[in-house]
Amino acid sequence: MANWSVEVDNLTRVFGAFTAVDHVSFRVRKGQIFGFLGPNGAGKSTTIRMLAGILPPTSGNGRVSGFDMRTGQRQIKQTIGYMSQKFSLYEDLTVQENISFFGGIYGADDLEWAVRVCRLEAVTNELCSALSTGVRQRAALACAVVHRPQIVFLDEPTAGVDPASRRSFWDLIYTLAREGVTVFVSTHYMDEAEHCDWLALIDAGKIVASGSPADLRKTQFHAHLLEIEAEPIVRWIDALEKVPGIHDVAMHGNKLHVTVEDPDEASRHIHALGEYMQLRVTLIREITPSLEDIFVSVMARQRTQ
Repeated sequence: MANWSVEVDNLTRVFGAFTAVDHVSFRVRKGQIFGFLGPNGAGKSTTIRMLAGILPPTSGNGRVSGFDMRTGQRQIKQTIGYMSQKFSLYEDLTVQENISFFGGIYGADDLEWAVRVCRLEAVTNELCSALSTGVRQRAALACAVVHRPQIVFLDEPTAGVDPASRRSFWDLIYTLAREGVTVFVSTHYMDEAEHCDWLALIDAGKIVASGSPADLRKTQFHAHLLEIEAEPIVRWIDALEKVPGIHDVAMHGNKLHVTVEDPDEASRHIHALGEYMQLRVTLIREITPSLEDIFVSVMARQRTQ
């Protein structure tokens, strides 16, 4: 148990006739960046709220920082940081005043640590109402970790933030992990998921796959992936879905990602189809699947079971 920050066994949360979290089980190793990946409404926020002691589970068991989720909520809240999607700073206070306020709630005695880790030295005297969205998120994170928690739960922390600010925020996550903090972060951004040590994929309240990004590539993609450059792309999508041996067709920018059983046979079919329909194909190559490809594949399998 000493190696685990979070241990969950068959955790379930029901709202009336709706099961938001359905018998999920997982472990989070100390010092790990643990990614909770799934679409909106998958059960990510509900799970985090149970782990943070905000919402009681309907059934199941779990331990956070070694404390029982059902009987140790007070101790859990003293050892964790929590930043929800709707975490709001006091806009009529400065960054420093917000950090001092939350530090006072937690009894923190080293406010400068949070300022330094979240790189807020240049804006400590700025009113929060004047901050950009990206800087506001950094200030919110500082308030969530001002007491130097063992674990920090970040619920979609970069939703609605521009790409540059998202990258900057992830730099802060790495910094926290280097400081020994366990980071539990939910996201629906596939590029963010690539940076996690371990991932749990959740859909409709159930964990459908878990592992490191490298493990998921090896174990969860049971086919080959072709990248295709072709024109006109919309007509190709309709045409390819009828080709034998092709399981899935998806757009990725101005290219197509096509899941196939046999890449050589599929390539022959695609070239023949292009000649027959007078459609242009300029490139076909096999590629390593991204996490987005893997997630789409796992979801497709779940919905056909």
